[in-house]
Amino acid sequence: MTNQTQIGKEGEDIACKYLIQNKYEILGRNYRKPWGEIDIIARAPDRTLVFVEVKTLGEGSGPYDLTPEDNLTRAKLKKLRRVCQGLALRGEIPVFETRGWQIDLVAITLDGSEKPAIRHYENI
Repeated sequence: MTNQTQIGKEGEDIACKYLIQNKYEILGRNYRKPWGEIDIIARAPDRTLVFVEVKTLGEGSGPYDLTPEDNLTRAKLKKLRRVCQGLALRGEIPVFETRGWQIDLVAITLDGSEKPAIRHYENI
C-alpha cells in the first residue's frame, strides 16, 4: 500500500467516525464501478441519502497553501455526480422520495497532531 493510499484510507476512517458522531448511518464504503467510486454512502439524521467524497491531505503532502478541497476538481465532481445518480436511480440503495440524495465533501488535514482538521461541506 502506498503512502498516499494509506493517507486516503486513514482519512476515510476518520470521516466515518466523524459522521457516526454526527448521527449519520454508514451504509457502505468504497463503492466501485468501472466508471467511478464513492468513498462513503451514508444516511443523514434527516434520512437524506448522502454520498460522501473524502479528500485527505497528510502532513508535508505538498505546498503549504494546498488544501484537501483543492483536490476535488470539476471533472472529479462531474464524474462523482454521474456515479451517484446512477446508483440512486437504479434503486440499489433506497432513496426516500421526500428526502432525496446529496453529495457531501469531508476534507481532512492530517498535521501530525492527535486531532486532525475536519471540514464538512454539505450538498456540494
